[in-house]
Parts: sequence; C-alpha cells; structure tokens
Amino acid sequence: MAKMIVSIDGVVIKEAELTQERTTLGRRPYNDIVIDNLAVSGEHAAVRLDPASGTVEVEDLRSTNGTYVNGKAIQRQALRNGDTIEIGKYKVRFLSEEEGQSFEKTMLFKSGTALPPIPPRPTATVAGTPVSVAAPVRPATAVPAPAAAPMAAIRVLSGVAAGREVLLTKVVTTIGKPGLAVAAITRRHHGFVLAHVEGPEMPMLNGIAIGLDPVPLKNGDHLELAGTAMQFVQG
Repeated sequence: MAKMIVSIDGVVIKEAELTQERTTLGRRPYNDIVIDNLAVSGEHAAVRLDPASGTVEVEDLRSTNGTYVNGKAIQRQALRNGDTIEIGKYKVRFLSEEEGQSFEKTMLFKSGTALPPIPPRPTATVAGTPVSVAAPVRPATAVPAPAAAPMAAIRVLSGVAAGREVLLTKVVTTIGKPGLAVAAITRRHHGFVLAHVEGPEMPMLNGIAIGLDPVPLKNGDHLELAGTAMQFVQG
C-alpha cells in the first residue's frame, strides 16, 4: 500500500495511506490530508492513483505558492518511490510499498542455467581413508527486541481543559493552536521528544524556550505552549 508521510523541519506530523483514487491536500478541513498553514492553499494539490496500472500522479490545483516535486515546480507529474512533494514549508514523502520493500530478493534460475557449484565438505583421513567432516553448526543467537518506550501522557494544568490528560499512544501527537504555536511529541524507542512545528512562539520546556532541534522529555517536565501549561507524565 502506497502512503504519504508529512513532515516539517524533519519532524513527521502525520501519515496517510493512499486508499482511494483521488487524495486531496490543502488547508481546508474537508481535504483528505489537511495541512493547516497560511502558505498552503485551501485546495492545494491532488494525488491520483490508477488502480489498473498502480501509477500515482500529483497535480497542482492552481495553488497560490505552487507545488514542487524534488525541488522542481510541477503542474502534474508521476511519482516514484521516495519522491518528495513540497507544499510551503511542508514536505510530503511518497512511499510505494511495491518499490520500497526491504525483503531479501530470491535468486531465480532460468531453465537450462547451471546451478552454482556446492563447495565440497572438508575431509579428514582416518586409517588412510578420507572421511567427510560435517561443518560445525553454530547455535542461533537470539536478538532481543528493542524495548518500547513506557506509556506516557500530557496533563493539562491551565485553561478550560485543566485536569485533562491526553495519552500519547500515536507515533506523533501534535499539540497547540494552528497559526499561533504548534509542537509535536514523537515516540521513539528510547523515549519521547518534543519539537517545534510551526508558529512564531517556541514551546517552553521547564521555563526555557526550545530550539529548532527535537529535545528529549522526561517524567515531570513542564511544558508551556500558546499560553497553556502542561506536564509530561510517563510511568
């Protein structure tokens, strides 16, 4: 299944699978992929999927600031696995499962093709007679799976939603007010990180404004964004 991964400044904010023939991208809430930013037109672009051939195209819908693919302005263009659509400051990466699978390829032999020779087993001599020796079998070593980050939540401390807790069950959770200040909390194997997404106001972490790079969160950290105080809780 092909999918689109939306990010800004290297921070992924949403993912969407292409399950229909036409998927729209834009600022208006009725779009299939909503990108709430003033640089994005109400109906900015459309991604078209041809079920018969499996080809995917992106089309600019006469947007104000244009649609770019791999840095070049386009009106309509076929997409290949790994192509990046640029809409304002946002990057939308196209991934095709058929082209992007990382499974190991199977070696195939055409009819009439000789199979590669099997290397001979090592031999030893016992009482003058050569005897084949089986190669030692190394025991399989179990590779432990990476530990998942413990469950966490954001607890709202001020405003009308004070006392509410938002569980961080998704890979990426966005918080804040679009157009004013938006941040993203991303789950990683080692824990959670906070990053600025958009808006002139930077998120405050324990009373200090964060920079452009994601910063790690720890249990009890205090956040402030768009005038709302919050606490990161992890157990």
